[in-house]
Amino acid sequence: MTTGELNGRKLLIGDIIRRAAQAVPDAPAVCVGSEALGYSELSYAELERDANRLALTLREQLGIGLGDRILGWADTSIEVLPLFVALAKLGAVFAPLNARLGAEEAGEVAKLARGALLIVDSDHAAGAEVLAKTAGLDRWALLPVGSAGRANAARDIGVDADRLVLDAMNLPDPPAAIEEPRLEEGDPHVIFFTSGSTGRPKGVVLSHRVNWLRGFQGVFRDEPERTVCMFPLFHMAAFTLAIAAWQTRGEVTYTDSSAEALLAACESRRANRLYGLPLVWKRIVETDLSRWDLSSLAQLDSGTSATPIELLHQMKACFPDAKVRIYYGSTEVGSATALADADVLRKPGSVGIASVNADVRLAEDGEICVRSPYLMDGYFDDPETTAASFEDGWFRMGDLGAIDEEGYYSIVGRKKEILRTGGESVSPNEVEAVLRYAPGVSEVAIVGLPDPHWGEVLCAVIVPMPGATVTLAELRAYCEGKLAGFKKPRRIALMESFPRTAATSQVQRTMLVEQIQTGGLASE
Repeated sequence: MTTGELNGRKLLIGDIIRRAAQAVPDAPAVCVGSEALGYSELSYAELERDANRLALTLREQLGIGLGDRILGWADTSIEVLPLFVALAKLGAVFAPLNARLGAEEAGEVAKLARGALLIVDSDHAAGAEVLAKTAGLDRWALLPVGSAGRANAARDIGVDADRLVLDAMNLPDPPAAIEEPRLEEGDPHVIFFTSGSTGRPKGVVLSHRVNWLRGFQGVFRDEPERTVCMFPLFHMAAFTLAIAAWQTRGEVTYTDSSAEALLAACESRRANRLYGLPLVWKRIVETDLSRWDLSSLAQLDSGTSATPIELLHQMKACFPDAKVRIYYGSTEVGSATALADADVLRKPGSVGIASVNADVRLAEDGEICVRSPYLMDGYFDDPETTAASFEDGWFRMGDLGAIDEEGYYSIVGRKKEILRTGGESVSPNEVEAVLRYAPGVSEVAIVGLPDPHWGEVLCAVIVPMPGATVTLAELRAYCEGKLAGFKKPRRIALMESFPRTAATSQVQRTMLVEQIQTGGLASE
């Protein structure tokens, strides 16, 4: 059998682009940019061509092949997508690093992957040597950003003459078949680095099969999906949303997470799907939407953190013809549950029922456990943490949940974040859900502070609204009749902003407690 015949029977990411390039070569596949700076676009034929050329460069010049782990350190740009597809075709494993980290910090994360090559964009070239040295890599390559001046990119930023510039655009056409024939659908495709709200970084390994299935949306659709993505191209969701759009032979547009940029992109690309974190949706519904033609938007998605019922009412009011969905999952799990449009107002606070092809249950201690074909293959080179995360094939989410009489799940807190005060257990999420609407409160987080009498006391960390003053007495009074006495905060700390994880904006509670204690910010 030929390579194509062998690989055509497997669920491989590279084949999604190959087939789309054959069927709809001129259809747009990816777009990156903004209304202010302009958009760059690649059709499926162009994405396939550039990915094949880049794959040929990596294979012939650097010997990159099956199983090699390639670290990427680059901002969101059109050039990252051909790299993503090229590595998939070679059977190499893409491990994108947070582009916002400094060289040494990123290098410490990169160590986990024990990579074969680091690829950076021109904005990160100055720190590439430091990162490579920290990560134990002996070589790195430059992926120029922007179509103009590619040939001079290395010279312009002072890269040594012998440093490889991966300028795939100037290479001759590659052979028709780039795909690695030994590649199996169960082989690793990507490693995403995650630590959640606490803990040390871990490398989440996802196979071709897992990513293919996470993005698959069925056989029949009325129209291709045109989605606008707020996530940067080092975050799992940025690539999952791309694969999902590509499975429909649609397009994905990347822009920044400001309401103006997202809405302008939706108008310009006639997007029919927009995924936003609750914080982003809050910005959107508070914006003058009449400035854009958003009539194409048919699907509005949210998730990752709690979506308040008031926000859902605002979304439905602002986009009366669109459907709203809420997803619950993680990098390790993909989609665990989903709340459909028909239920978002009927089931406030719920994250829905088990996603298609997923099994969900509560452990004896209330922890949410998930089993599905979307689960990660494990944490890279960390069998102990992997084993601790599974029980009889079920992944332990670390979230405590509840299930109602109709089988709908809700999240009541993090297992490791449940606070113990005076012998009572308190979920930070429950208290935050009440205080979120207290007068003068813009953002709130509940953390536990050590106390010799209570074990822990609840501290309400508040970002006040502009010009507002918030006191502990006012918060406790607001909780009257809404929360039991032991659930009311006993300390308050006022801050300008919270430390959050990159891209998903989860509050980093451990760092928050450190800042409060170090700065003496808590008061009674």
